[in-house]
Amino acid sequence: MSRKKIKLAYITNDSARKTTYKKRSKGLLKKVCEITTLCGIQAFAVINSPDFGSQAEVWPSLEDARRLLSEFKKLPLTKQNKNMVNQESFLEQSLAKATQQLRKLREENRQKELKEVMFESLSGKGILQSLNAMDLDEVDLLIKQKLADIDNRVRVLTKASRS
Repeated sequence: MSRKKIKLAYITNDSARKTTYKKRSKGLLKKVCEITTLCGIQAFAVINSPDFGSQAEVWPSLEDARRLLSEFKKLPLTKQNKNMVNQESFLEQSLAKATQQLRKLREENRQKELKEVMFESLSGKGILQSLNAMDLDEVDLLIKQKLADIDNRVRVLTKASRS
């Protein structure tokens, strides 16, 4: 049985917010513990909330967290920043990826439209008269490509049947 999707928004009820904070912070610390065990890595977590306690929660311990942080700060800046992302660069990366996907889908749709025009014209529908010169050039290119593919396939099958 799946859980219902919750709306991510500030919880106005103080007791509900405190309960959610405790459950989620416990779950987050458990996840950090699990990933260190499963992947054999070193990690620490700090959860600081002035609303729910005067002291920050640190996992595994404050000494380990300080040690790991000092080791991290000793690394060259290039290694420190290698996988770091701020909100702006994350959004830029996401936008670039989405733009690339959109471009690819538009190209795929265009190819499907041209294929449909080609098959409709082969079935005798007078659709070619409604196309502009650029569209006709693209359909011509597609037809030439399909004919070349057919010729290559015939050549391969003929060669295979002879041997």
